[in-house]
Amino acid sequence: MSDSGNSPVIPGSQAKHSWLVLRLISLVAIGLSLFQLYSAGIEPLGLFYQRSIHLALIMMLAFLMFPVFGPSRPRGVVGGLIDLVFFAGAVITGGYLVLYLDEIINRAGFWTQTDIVIGCIATVTVLEASRRAVGLGMTVIGVLAILYAFAGARGELPWLGEWLPGILEHRGYSLDRLVGQLYLGQEGIFGLPMGVAATYIFIFVLFGAFLEITGAGKFFIDLAYAATGRQRGGPAKAAVIASAGMGSISGSAIANVVTTGAFTIPLMKRLGYRPHQAGGIEAAASTGGQIMPPLMGAGAFLIAEYTRMPYLEVVKVSILPAVMYFSTVYLFVHIIALKQGMKGMSKDELPQMRDVLGAGWHFLLPLAVLVWLLVQNLSPMRVGYYAILTMLAVAILRFVIWMVFVAPKQGQPVTASALKLAVRNGVLKLLEGLELGARNAVAVSMACAVAGIIVGVVGLTGLGLKFSAMMMAFSNGHLLLALVMVLLASLVLGMGLPVTASYIVLIVLVGPALTSEFGVPLLIAHLVVFWYSQDSNVTPPIALAGFAGAAIAGSKPMDTGFQAWKFAKGLYLIPLFMVYNPEIIMGGPWPLLVWTALAGFLALGAFAAALEGYLFTRMSVPVRLVLLPAIVAAFYPSLVAEVIGVAVMVVALGGNWLASRRQALATG
Repeated sequence: MSDSGNSPVIPGSQAKHSWLVLRLISLVAIGLSLFQLYSAGIEPLGLFYQRSIHLALIMMLAFLMFPVFGPSRPRGVVGGLIDLVFFAGAVITGGYLVLYLDEIINRAGFWTQTDIVIGCIATVTVLEASRRAVGLGMTVIGVLAILYAFAGARGELPWLGEWLPGILEHRGYSLDRLVGQLYLGQEGIFGLPMGVAATYIFIFVLFGAFLEITGAGKFFIDLAYAATGRQRGGPAKAAVIASAGMGSISGSAIANVVTTGAFTIPLMKRLGYRPHQAGGIEAAASTGGQIMPPLMGAGAFLIAEYTRMPYLEVVKVSILPAVMYFSTVYLFVHIIALKQGMKGMSKDELPQMRDVLGAGWHFLLPLAVLVWLLVQNLSPMRVGYYAILTMLAVAILRFVIWMVFVAPKQGQPVTASALKLAVRNGVLKLLEGLELGARNAVAVSMACAVAGIIVGVVGLTGLGLKFSAMMMAFSNGHLLLALVMVLLASLVLGMGLPVTASYIVLIVLVGPALTSEFGVPLLIAHLVVFWYSQDSNVTPPIALAGFAGAAIAGSKPMDTGFQAWKFAKGLYLIPLFMVYNPEIIMGGPWPLLVWTALAGFLALGAFAAALEGYLFTRMSVPVRLVLLPAIVAAFYPSLVAEVIGVAVMVVALGGNWLASRRQALATG
């Protein structure tokens, strides 16, 4: 298990499995991870081979991990037979392509009846695996996409086309044409989302799993506490920093809340934060981990693939917006600590920086190797492979040093039996990491598979262009209104989809309009959609990360969700700042970049102060009202407006500081 004081969150572990099924899960999961390592670092495979084998193994794992009738009920004979049928469907889905790929390519669109039948089996199997691993929402959207493709005069369901609004009408497509698009083409199930999931995403999820089982979680949390614990609201600030570090690696805001929140939320409550505040702070910070370089969950890889930009370039331009986000959450935490008169933790309660680094310095080496190799422009998949090898090598070397030099001094001599036990435990830890990595990848890979179905239908029917026309009509050509529409669409989609899938679906639908109709640069359009795709984690009524924080904090879910929504306001404002000040992403003269960045930080700080009514001391209502138009002016793409806005904010916040000094002198 993990050395981090709490066990890793293992998807599917709450289900009641028989001994045989548990062994099969371990076998398939370890086999999947070994296959991915082999193809990442030893022998790269062709596009369809890599993606079809990956998806087959992922779906086999999904049907083993998630019983058909849910985790709370035993499989039984009927459930076991259904699962066996779908398990066979997963094998057929990948096996058919691997065995007959050359013949399928040679047919070049003239599909046989067998091709179509297997394609139907594959589509149904993918939708069912997604229902189990991701949730019903994703599957429903996939089914609606298929029905939309059939709705039209020449489609399988011509009557359905009569119900479509005029702008959404299309010719309709036959079963053969749709299956060819979804299963046998490069724009469906095995399209770009699955390609990214089967290469970059998996290898970094596996890297995160190895960090998790070897105790990196505890190291990062202790490091954050050692750095900030003695400050006002120290545990809350530590939660922000630890979540920034762990969130990018974990790939899931909810998993981040559960792992880091188990430590941080109880300490925040003990310090004086109200339960719903503690849960909301952790949810907002954990959500920010998904936008934090170098990994950004899975987003950096997808953005790089879609924009055809180097992965390292995406990472570099994402650093400043991520720092702005975490600075805003950090300031909210600090303001609340000041308002409520909190103190920091005592020195005796905190780990010492020297001790933390002495015990866990080796966790920094794989991360350093990862960043160095990325700078060398190596493929991200190969980088992840070498980072994992470095992680394992460092862990083995550290243990050898301990066993040879430290253990004998502690009265534990090196014996054959002790060595045998150590090797056995090491192998078990390795297998545990391989299994956990594969389990953690199931949900995101299945989301990408169904996203491929949606993307395939959008490409086939021209829905993206129709959606662009709708955006132009509803927004009347106003960019701000169009961005609000994107935000609302992301919120609705996010209620039923994971972040990765929400981003893929949204960018396919609204990306063309943002770039071609509104002139937003391609990279900024992708970053805006990716940031907005996070909002369902912290926005009621379905604030998933907020609800996870509420469960740990023992607070009301909706109250915690609203707190998370407040603390995560940077998630809404910073994308607007990118759009209206594109130089912070696209580059420009250094004086302009520095000015724009400082204005952005000041505006976000003023926004937090105006919202809380406090910065250095309490802030009057008139001052708060004056700050709001000044904040808007700082975002406005006009140098004169920015200068006026910054001047007003400096005067208002400076006056608040002087008022706090006068109060201190009066009470002193």
